[in-house]
Amino acid sequence: MAIPLEELQAKQGFTTATAGEVTWLPEPPRAPRRYTVISVDDHIVEPRDAFEGRLPAAFADRAPRVVERADGTETWVFEGQELPNVGFNAVVGRPVSEYSFEPTRFDEMRRGAWDIRARIADMDVNGVYASVCFPSFLPGFAGQRLQQLTDDPSLALACVRAWNDWVIDDWAAYAPGRMVPLQIPYLLDPQVGADEVRRNAARGFKAMTFSEAPHLLGLPSLHSGHWDPLMAACEETGTVVCLHVGSSGTSPATAPDAPSDTIGVLFFGYAMFAAVDWLYSRIPVRFPGIRLCLSEGGIGWVAGLLDRLEHVRKYDAMYGTWNDVSLSPADTFRRNFWVCAIDDPSAFLQRDVIGIDNILVESDYPHADSTWPRTQERLAVQLAGLSDAEVARVTWANASELFRHPVPDEVQRDPDAY
Repeated sequence: MAIPLEELQAKQGFTTATAGEVTWLPEPPRAPRRYTVISVDDHIVEPRDAFEGRLPAAFADRAPRVVERADGTETWVFEGQELPNVGFNAVVGRPVSEYSFEPTRFDEMRRGAWDIRARIADMDVNGVYASVCFPSFLPGFAGQRLQQLTDDPSLALACVRAWNDWVIDDWAAYAPGRMVPLQIPYLLDPQVGADEVRRNAARGFKAMTFSEAPHLLGLPSLHSGHWDPLMAACEETGTVVCLHVGSSGTSPATAPDAPSDTIGVLFFGYAMFAAVDWLYSRIPVRFPGIRLCLSEGGIGWVAGLLDRLEHVRKYDAMYGTWNDVSLSPADTFRRNFWVCAIDDPSAFLQRDVIGIDNILVESDYPHADSTWPRTQERLAVQLAGLSDAEVARVTWANASELFRHPVPDEVQRDPDAY
């Protein structure tokens, strides 16, 4: 059943966008290269033509499209409903004083947010070799909005396929090797979704975005077993399941009248809660080869969680959840989960507890959290205490292995090769 857009907006605190003045900062110089970098969390703002010619003829007139409102703002329209804005926090290149969950028009965001040619150029400026790119507000971080704003499952599947086709045929194909293809899942039938994962794996997709907490989207919970066909397909094909913070359509809870800063401060809370929920759903037990990536969740909380997992295991006999599992919850976490650092300098002091092979980095382009165009500079400060071998693992080797995304030898040796 379709969820009303107003309800989806209320969950995320969105209001109707309004057009505004835009200030552009000076163009940055090319960053000095210190490291080869794979960013495992960036974002796409879908261009106006993303769905054009990609849906079956029967659905062509119902494809998502961009319209201009009377007030000059642009918005996506799908199934007769207008979404709040086209840009969702695509604010890089502008002063912090102008940051918001807008922009409202394509010309109010840096072109690299939605144009692949400009994106590659901005990656080159920033010193990022390859990128994993998540959807924007139109599909939702887990692809849910294309499926919950319509009551027609066939249209939903057609839209999911169209988005995935655009990613593999246009976004990732433009500069081979520079993008790690990530798909959105079909959520309305886990067996159909599993078939899509297998089909997409055969054509080059290496990852799937999914909700950190599907029950908060009105879908079955992780504990129900409902998603097992989809998880089995991901394990079978080596498809990484990426759990982006906020993909549940909610915000970390504080007092209802708390300032919005609290959401930004508690962003990592999504990932920590998701890690525990996924762990104790026993999905990693039933599918020991599954690979779960906690995208944009930070790493500062991980060591404390591992300590707590070991502490609570003293009461296994009381809870009973883990009694028949030989591998401890903490070791299961280290086997099946990868975590993503964006601005976690003190957490690297605990890298041996977290596990150096489980740590990834990101730039979060084009969102407010982004380190663009200073990702190389920021990493140099935060990784200063690591050995060369540890730095290589964190900046590119872990991501290359996890996503099965090779990095050319010349790029490994010389970051200036791209």
